[in-house]
Amino acid sequence: MSYQKRSKDQLAALVAQDIPDGAYVNLGIGQPTLVANHIPAGREVVLQSENGILGMGPAPAKGEEDYDLINAGKQPVTLLAGGSFFHHADSFGMMRGGHLDVCVLGAFQVATNGDLANWSTGEPGAIPAVGGAMDLAVGAKQTWVMMDLLTKQGVSKIVDRCSYPLTGIGCVKRVYTDLATFAVTDQGMQVLSMVDGLSLAELQQLVGQPLHAA
Repeated sequence: MSYQKRSKDQLAALVAQDIPDGAYVNLGIGQPTLVANHIPAGREVVLQSENGILGMGPAPAKGEEDYDLINAGKQPVTLLAGGSFFHHADSFGMMRGGHLDVCVLGAFQVATNGDLANWSTGEPGAIPAVGGAMDLAVGAKQTWVMMDLLTKQGVSKIVDRCSYPLTGIGCVKRVYTDLATFAVTDQGMQVLSMVDGLSLAELQQLVGQPLHAA
C-alpha cells in the first residue's frame, strides 16, 4: 500500500465543502471544530454551539482569543456579524426540535447500519456522561461523523455492531475519515471517495466490513 492519509485540516475542508449554502450546523467537540476554519468563501453556513451561540466564525488569530467567547469544548471562537447568544435551554430546543440541518460529531465507533458510539469506551477516567451528543445525533436532519478510520492499534472504527455504549441508533448518514469517505445506505457502507493510492480491496481489508463503491 502506498498512500498518504488526509490531515485533520484536509478532512475538515472536505466536510466543509459538502455543507450546503444556508445550512444551520453544529460542530461537535474535537476534530469537528476545525470545520469552522474551512467554510468556503461566499457560502453562508450558520454555526451553532451547544452552549448557546448562533453565528460562530473561525478560530481567532493567535493573541486575539477571548475566553468569554468559547464553544462547547471551551475553545475560543469568533462571532460573525449578526451572531447571537442565548440560554442553554434554548440551544437544546434548537437541537431537539429538528432545527439543525447537519451536526458533525467525532466517534469511537460507527456501525454499518449507522449506529453511533462516541461518548464512552468504558476506560477509567472516560467522559462521565453522554452530554448533548445524543440530542444532536437524533435531532439534526443529518448526522455526519469525522474520525480516523483506525484506532492506534490498527482496528477499524467502522464495525458490524458497536461494542461501546450507543449515542444514537441508525442516525449516521455520512462518515469522513483520514483514508476514505463513506455514506451509510440501506445496502450498507458505500465508499464515496478514497485517498490516492488506496484501492477498494485494500480499504475493504482495513475495514473488515462489506463495502461497495458509489
